[in-house]
Amino acid sequence: MNGFSELGLADDSFGQAKGGGISSFDAFPKTKKTYLTRGRNSSAWTATLILTCIWLAWSETARWFTGTTTHTFSVEKGVSHDLQINLDIVVAMGCADLHVNMQDAAGDRTLAGDLLRKDPTSWMQWGKGKSLHKLGEGEDGLPGWEELWDVHDQLKAGKREKKFPKTPRLKGPQDACRIYGSLDGNKVQGDFHITARGHGYMEFGQHLDHQAFNFSHQINELSFGPYYPSLINPLDATIATTDYHFYKYQYYLSIVPTIYTDDAALLPLLDSVNRDKNHPAQSVFHSSHAIKTNQYAATSQSHEVGENYVPGVFVKFDIEPITLTIAEEWGGFFPLVVRLVNVVSGVMVAGGWAWQLFDWGLEVWGRRSGRGRGNSMGMLGASGYGGNEKMGFD
Repeated sequence: MNGFSELGLADDSFGQAKGGGISSFDAFPKTKKTYLTRGRNSSAWTATLILTCIWLAWSETARWFTGTTTHTFSVEKGVSHDLQINLDIVVAMGCADLHVNMQDAAGDRTLAGDLLRKDPTSWMQWGKGKSLHKLGEGEDGLPGWEELWDVHDQLKAGKREKKFPKTPRLKGPQDACRIYGSLDGNKVQGDFHITARGHGYMEFGQHLDHQAFNFSHQINELSFGPYYPSLINPLDATIATTDYHFYKYQYYLSIVPTIYTDDAALLPLLDSVNRDKNHPAQSVFHSSHAIKTNQYAATSQSHEVGENYVPGVFVKFDIEPITLTIAEEWGGFFPLVVRLVNVVSGVMVAGGWAWQLFDWGLEVWGRRSGRGRGNSMGMLGASGYGGNEKMGFD
């Protein structure tokens, strides 16, 4: 009827296969292959999703191992009266021609020259290090906060040798002086300065010829608090030279007490220890999990002065009433597993949606292209039967 049988479209073609008794017991009858349409090959897309999952999972795991670093500022609640100053500087003048003194806002004067060690040396033996820089010049010499290292690097640096290196054996003319050591002062605003003999302080029978003035200097170490030579400060490894005899170097430092720890669980204890100087757990700051030091910002205002002024190296420091705590924290293993599951499932679901939209878009594009060329598909997918007459309809 209507050309149905002439085209070979018999009812038997849509039933069960004949001659097979077992097929009648099949609980899940299969669709004939002639009625199946082969989809597009998505193996490349699947491989892309798998690689994306692996990369994201690896990144999440690496981030978990590294931990999260937090920086917290808080008002310093503890009262500390002492501040240790660590100094290692080379000045291009003889030791006998220099005076080192310190004075704080409380009015106390410290004869730092009697507490620090002075070693005669040659200026030619210094100033040749590759890491030397001038404050304010170059990427490493910018004034301000030094780039905060990884907490592990800071803790590792705090474990290293805590002694000043020996002065190199003298080679060349004895025209410089290395001044180094640690001294204690009040934890208040103050300054220490290096001046020439007979200038700045009244000394009977002492007066140095102005032509001998040369306050060119190299700062190897300038830090506050416990001496950790491996910790980098803004003025460490800096050099300043001048051709003028009357020249005044002025450095202004803003000091902030800083705590480094890789165990966030210690933060309440560290806060208690920081408040009470006599706390029985003071040793926690000298353990492998926490150190207490001082970071500072440095600026310089140096210039030539007249003979009516006092030349030299002047360092003025101020203590900020805040504490910076830099802590490294890790999440638990179970939260890591949850994040990994979320990452993998999210990529797979999003990838499946993207593939379906892509497949649907190609299908729509194909239909529009087919209608544009006049090659539309006929009924039941039979190409070429575009009209009723060809299909056998009367």
